[in-house]
Amino acid sequence: MTSINTDRQSLQDEIANLEQRLQDLKSKLANNPQPPPSADPSNPIALHALLLLSDSALPLGSFAFSSGLESYLAHHRPSPSPHNHYSNSSNSHISPSISSTSTPTTPIQSLHHFLRLSLSTIASTSLPYVLAAYRSPDEIETLDNDFDASTPCTVARRASVAQGRALLAVWERAFRGIYGDGGGDMDAVAVEALGGFQRRMREEVGSGSEKGKGGVGGLGLEGVDGQGLLNAHLAPLWGVITRVLRVPIRDAAYLFLFSHARTVVSAAVRASVLGPYQAQGVLASAELQKRIRELVGEYWDVGIGGAGQTVPVMDLWVGRHEKLYSRIFNS
Repeated sequence: MTSINTDRQSLQDEIANLEQRLQDLKSKLANNPQPPPSADPSNPIALHALLLLSDSALPLGSFAFSSGLESYLAHHRPSPSPHNHYSNSSNSHISPSISSTSTPTTPIQSLHHFLRLSLSTIASTSLPYVLAAYRSPDEIETLDNDFDASTPCTVARRASVAQGRALLAVWERAFRGIYGDGGGDMDAVAVEALGGFQRRMREEVGSGSEKGKGGVGGLGLEGVDGQGLLNAHLAPLWGVITRVLRVPIRDAAYLFLFSHARTVVSAAVRASVLGPYQAQGVLASAELQKRIRELVGEYWDVGIGGAGQTVPVMDLWVGRHEKLYSRIFNS
């Protein structure tokens, strides 16, 4: 009889222990914020948004910029001689991960060399802001201001602001009516942060002058060279808007870098560096896929305090674009 009572008491104690653990886990779950959208390939909403953002017809105006490629080609005339090249050590001061095995001697080799450097630059300077804005959309204004302060190249700044404001106009005029309801607590926070950012930009322009009433996309945004506190840079806005569109964070980062690569390759086609079929071959290459995945992994845990230019000469190439005697792309 004593043995039976002991077993019963043991079972009751175990049940009480399990119930207490269950309550503790429920409490932890209630206190934790809702996680970002998962990278579920079967999620039709995320897939559709990903296709929208990857569309080359997305009106961001990126076709007007070459991201420094035109200036790079003008300052580096390819030599037909295979013996005219730099040693590997001459590029070692840039970064071991982006130094090439040989100096390009043909236009296509120059493109591949530049694309690798350009991807490293955009990843080190912009990707941390994309990830930070995605993870903390309520800090969009601070991130936008910090990104502006950390972009010393005027030409690069103008391009970033122009494309960022174009993306904001796409959200306002095309996406907001569909995705603006906020599909959950965290999405609602991102939608609210984005709406507040737009309102403050309008207020800032309205209090400054009447010239901003037209603006980009009818949003009342002043010109790219405006001196307001808000700038609307592309990187932080990309992070917030992809969060609102329920695009998984890793896909958002990958697409950000791929879109930059596509812009550079598209500029190369219009500059007659290579043909359209060759361009598609570059974009479809396993080398590009691997490089983008490596960069996403490299900067996945890098905060905005660790963001910075890893290829300083890139700012020189981009900045000197407006000094070219003749050019086919905007500065």
